[in-house]
Amino acid sequence: MVNNKDENKSINPKSFIQTICYICIIISWSEKKTLKILRSVEFWAALSIIIATIVLMIADNLQWVHFGFFVGPFRANHWFVWIGTLYTAFTVPIIAVSKRRYPSKFLALFRLHVFGNLLAFLLISLHFSGQIDRPAAFYPDLGTGLALYIIMILLVATGFTHRFQLIPQIKSQTRKFVHVGLSFSFYIIIGIHILHGLGFL
Repeated sequence: MVNNKDENKSINPKSFIQTICYICIIISWSEKKTLKILRSVEFWAALSIIIATIVLMIADNLQWVHFGFFVGPFRANHWFVWIGTLYTAFTVPIIAVSKRRYPSKFLALFRLHVFGNLLAFLLISLHFSGQIDRPAAFYPDLGTGLALYIIMILLVATGFTHRFQLIPQIKSQTRKFVHVGLSFSFYIIIGIHILHGLGFL
């Protein structure tokens, strides 16, 4: 005759306490990290530029503001994209080299990289907003311009999360690798965009 007995698995009190302590340490570390970020003036300044970019794009699409006025021979939003793109294209490698050659100025150069590129992204975004807001009869061929803007969005997103370590689960080396990889893509698409604009592609 077979007796079916319920096997009660006992919980090891020591293991249970260790697990609880481990969870508490993680929560405490996350809270400290979050508080540190929220107390950072740089974080709020960077976030303010991103919010301002979104607000201005919406305002431009709703015709509350207009950046299509002429400044010299070209419209203002065309100047915006040229200034933003050229600034990013030239300063990124210059700052990268300077950080290695002048380690004492690393923090200042890093801040210049972060905020300079965010402002460049704002200018490029205003141009893109003006392009997609054009009437159907005059709608531009976005093509490589759209690809370039998507890369810019990804660069801002990965750069922002890397700078303020918003996703600690992802290793710093991984975040940096993705960000640098996108930077190379940025230069490749710029080259294709220029060749396309000149009619070679």
